[in-house]
Amino acid sequence: MTTQRVPLRSLLFVPGSRTDWLPKAEAAGADAAILDLEDAVPEDGKAAAREAVAGAVAADQVTAGTPAPMRLLVRINALDRATGWQGADDLRAVARPGLYGIVLPKVSGPEDVTTADRLLAWCEREHGLPEGHFALLPLLETARGLREAYAIGRAAARIAHLGAVTAPGGDVERAIGYRWSPEGEETRELRARALLDARAADRPHPVAGLWADVADLAGLRRFAEQNRALGYEGMAVIHPSHVPVVNEVFAPDAEELARCERLIAAVERAQAEGAGAVLFEGRMVDEAMAATARRTLARQGGG
Repeated sequence: MTTQRVPLRSLLFVPGSRTDWLPKAEAAGADAAILDLEDAVPEDGKAAAREAVAGAVAADQVTAGTPAPMRLLVRINALDRATGWQGADDLRAVARPGLYGIVLPKVSGPEDVTTADRLLAWCEREHGLPEGHFALLPLLETARGLREAYAIGRAAARIAHLGAVTAPGGDVERAIGYRWSPEGEETRELRARALLDARAADRPHPVAGLWADVADLAGLRRFAEQNRALGYEGMAVIHPSHVPVVNEVFAPDAEELARCERLIAAVERAQAEGAGAVLFEGRMVDEAMAATARRTLARQGGG
């Protein structure tokens, strides 16, 4: 059975060659660190980085699905012949106790997910871990991958954090041909569509990203708030200074939590009196709104 997943507000990329930066990621408050063996590592350094990342995972005592200071994911190289099957070597090296999940790049369709899912299941059996222990985060970086987000999400139960990750000058911009702007309007529809596909595929905790301007924290906040308004639950980030901003945006504040409690109480009082709906702070609310409020409170307590 697939391990229970939790929302991840911030997923901080860390070069696989700099595992010594993990304490900085944890100190920043990242919910997860993504040790990157793909784009962040030059070709002649990949073997050494793989060994370093495997060592960091082995040394970590975090297990998926349990409360922890920070979860570890690894972005492997693509699972294809063009990379000399480096991704398969990466996966076998790092899929061991201590790893929360694998970030799979360049996903074009459900067949890529199926391959990764089978390899992860084999690793779970090899290490005596329960089926579904490792999470899988497919990156929708191709036009086909974005077009087939729903089928990709349905391809494996271990997928929890599916969503659209856009950035200036990256794989998605090249694949789609948009011109990036700080306002993000050119990718808003794309991110919304990927989110709808993720929800329809029953993927519970979708994440978005990235914000590439390290110093522009105000712009980061606006972009994070836009993603939160769309319905995303977290973001991938590239710098420790981005983590507190993103964590704040994707976590309900004390006022929102208190309002949820008041709303639930008002609806339950109305139900006890035989009413299905009630006027609450100027708005009509009913059981549907109470269920949403309960979900917000439960997620806040379970992350």
